[in-house]
Amino acid sequence: MASISLIENPQMLMLNMVGIGIAWASILCMPYAILAGALPSRKMGFYMGVFNFFIVLPQILAAGILGFFTRWAFDGNTMMALVLGGCAMVAAGLFVVFVQDDDEPNRVADKTGKRMKAKAAIA
Repeated sequence: MASISLIENPQMLMLNMVGIGIAWASILCMPYAILAGALPSRKMGFYMGVFNFFIVLPQILAAGILGFFTRWAFDGNTMMALVLGGCAMVAAGLFVVFVQDDDEPNRVADKTGKRMKAKAAIA
C-alpha cells in the first residue's frame, strides 16, 4: 500500500492492487482462523462475536477521524494516509511472528495428551 506513492504509471497500479487484495483476504480470514484454534468449541460463537467488536470498532473510529487526522498531520495529503496504512500493514505482519497458534496442523497429541511434532508421532 505504501508503494502506491512511488508508482507513476497507472497500469502498474494493477499489480499493487493485486498485492493489496491478497493481503486484504488474509487480513479478513487469518485472525479468525488463529483465534478458532484457541477457543473452547462451546463458547466459540460468543468469543468470535466479542473479537469482531475489536475489529469493527477501530474501523468505525478510523472512518470518523481519519479525515481530520489527514488534514492535521499531513496537510490534507491523502497519499500520506495511504503510506501510513502501508506502514501499519508491515508492522502488523511483523507482530504476527509473535502470535502462538495452538491449533497447528503439524502437531499431534500422543496417548498422554502431550503435544509433539508430527514426525516424532509417526516414527
